[in-house]
Amino acid sequence: MRDKNETEFSQSLTRRAFVGTSIGGAFVALSATDAHAGTDRGASAADTPPRQAPAFALDELTIDDLQSRMKSGAESSASLVRQYLARIDAIDQRGPAINCIIELNPDAASIAAQMDAERKSGKVRGPLHGIPVLIKDNIDTADKMHTTAGSLALANNIAQRDSFVAQRLRAAGAVIIGKTNLSEWANFRSTHSSSGWSGRGGQTHNPYALDRTPSGSSSGSGSAVAANCCAVAIGTETDGSVTSPSAAAALVGIKPTVGLVSRSGIIPISHSQDTAGPMARTVRDAAILLGALTGTDARDPATTASAGHARTDYTAALDRDGLRGARIGVARKHFTGYHIETDRLLAAALDLMKKHGATIIDPADIETAGQADDSEFEVLLYEFKADLNAYLGQLSPSVGIHSLADVIAFNSKNASRELRYFGQEIMEQAQAKGPLTEKKYLDALAKNHRLMGMQGIDATIKKHKLDAIVAPTQAPAALIDLVNGDPGGLASFTSPAAVAGYPHITVPMGFAWGLPVGLSFVGPAWSEPTLLKLAYAFEQAAPARRKPAFVPTVSLGDTKRPE
Repeated sequence: MRDKNETEFSQSLTRRAFVGTSIGGAFVALSATDAHAGTDRGASAADTPPRQAPAFALDELTIDDLQSRMKSGAESSASLVRQYLARIDAIDQRGPAINCIIELNPDAASIAAQMDAERKSGKVRGPLHGIPVLIKDNIDTADKMHTTAGSLALANNIAQRDSFVAQRLRAAGAVIIGKTNLSEWANFRSTHSSSGWSGRGGQTHNPYALDRTPSGSSSGSGSAVAANCCAVAIGTETDGSVTSPSAAAALVGIKPTVGLVSRSGIIPISHSQDTAGPMARTVRDAAILLGALTGTDARDPATTASAGHARTDYTAALDRDGLRGARIGVARKHFTGYHIETDRLLAAALDLMKKHGATIIDPADIETAGQADDSEFEVLLYEFKADLNAYLGQLSPSVGIHSLADVIAFNSKNASRELRYFGQEIMEQAQAKGPLTEKKYLDALAKNHRLMGMQGIDATIKKHKLDAIVAPTQAPAALIDLVNGDPGGLASFTSPAAVAGYPHITVPMGFAWGLPVGLSFVGPAWSEPTLLKLAYAFEQAAPARRKPAFVPTVSLGDTKRPE
């Protein structure tokens, strides 16, 4: 029997998982020393009536669209950067004030100018050349930006070295224009947290309804891409932290197989489950971004397993007719029946896939679903302590935080700023754990991989001869509640793939009460090409994404008692 904290954490997995400059005179940036650092900007934003976002010339444009404009000379990387930064200025802290950006990159203009110079000389690095991107504030960049996981404890942390993800983005020619807010410490601090809130960044809002959660922990990345503050963004996931906010924002989110994308230079929770992944408005954009991120990395041994599996171009897998002949199983048990509108959208999606040639096996349940909730939490507690201590231990002495114990002490000392809405009981439980050689940890880790991998997803795929398993990603977004924290009780389809370390792609499925709902495609290790083919075909058959309207709240009609 699980104790109260384990039960609450299991519920949290089903609700949202966690896991200054001026450029060209067009935009006056808010620097890391003022509105983009160390203040609870969400609280003040809530006191101001939201205003409609202004029209935006780059609304919903894809990477291919932006490349076509740069190739024709209609735009340059510099002009794209100016426009996206102006967009951030118009809607992040004013207008609808979605509060998704935690810091802007003062070097963005010079990087864009370099990319334009290369293009003019005939050198184009690839599809991301000159494209403005945002990354989550737990990913190291060796530049003038901080890396803090949203915590004031790391407010002085400027990385000495790029993360592998940042290296790959720069090598591809992408322009990192800033970092996004997140659920603090990737939502591994308290069972009563509010997704999208951090001590440094405040509360991020969902652009589809400003009083609704953006989910998390890649909250800012999700809201930023949905609101067209960038072309694409990077999130990170331990359990649901890319796929859940993507589903809540009508985005495509990819949680890759663990080891496909290096985690070096990313503030960790768990080396057995952590990964970075793309968040985009289309499957093709997500595929382009994924291809730029892969590669083996000596600093992350898990990437050695990707040799022979990783691709640098996943767009080759995209096929409009990719549903024809596919066998798709439906994970009903544990993952449906919790929300009538989500079930209605699923039924329509399954009918659509049948019409486009797929064979639907319904149900195709993962028989071990839910059986690893307690062992997952146990593993995460152990690995969080070990992995975070390793990351913090190599930080500059000037940061002043070098262990999980230091973080806990900082939070206690600065409770009025850090613990104002919820505590740090998960961190305290992790601090009490021993080394990774303990039998309790090793047994829990083996249980996770057995139940969610071999006996879970793998067994289901084999039994029904499936190409993928599908289910709704989660219910429509709940209300933001800083008093009680995120609500529990509703299911999501993030845990099986997260615990197994397998790939998971969510794609927009439709809307309920004006709120996005996603459809998840899950498969065995290294099945990203197959999942992308299916997700792309589904997206093309019935494009469900629509841009957000930034309404203050969802319109539910007349809820009065009938006469």
